[in-house]
Amino acid sequence: MKIVDLDLPGLKLVEPKVFGDARGLFLETWNQARYEAAGIAGPFVQDNLSRSRRGTLRGLHYQKPNMQGKLVSVVAGTVWDVAVDLRRSSPSFGKWFGVELSAENRRQLWVPGGFAHGFAVLSDSADFAYKVTGPYSPQDEHVLRWDDPAIGIDWKLPSGDVLLAERDKNGKNLAEAVIFD
Repeated sequence: MKIVDLDLPGLKLVEPKVFGDARGLFLETWNQARYEAAGIAGPFVQDNLSRSRRGTLRGLHYQKPNMQGKLVSVVAGTVWDVAVDLRRSSPSFGKWFGVELSAENRRQLWVPGGFAHGFAVLSDSADFAYKVTGPYSPQDEHVLRWDDPAIGIDWKLPSGDVLLAERDKNGKNLAEAVIFD
């Protein structure tokens, strides 16, 4: 397993070691001791799976005060995965990072608490799996506007082809969003 510390402090890209042969493949998607040694601390309390069709954009979601860290991956299809730093004290406050996650590259992204997270589906459909460090808390959930020009995220989707949930259409711009210290 290879862990890459990214430019936004706390974000980590995980490239699991894949063992393949004529039968197929095997990889570890979670190993408590190895991930904790790499700075990806749990405990994880819930696993989630979503299926979305091409052009779907989910996010940008986060919880405060009951934060969630997320270890995300794709088991079918391809997504453009994005995290935005919402920690005012961070040198990368308001900056975003994006990476392609797919069933083919098997990458995982560790998104610690203090970040908003979302993804856009680039393939016909995608199955998106993630582990979280805190339970879902609807009263603590917030949505950052996906197309806030102050952040300027390139979602890799043709304009006009974005499928959004109502709550995601009504996200707040960074200037008015609930943020972290």
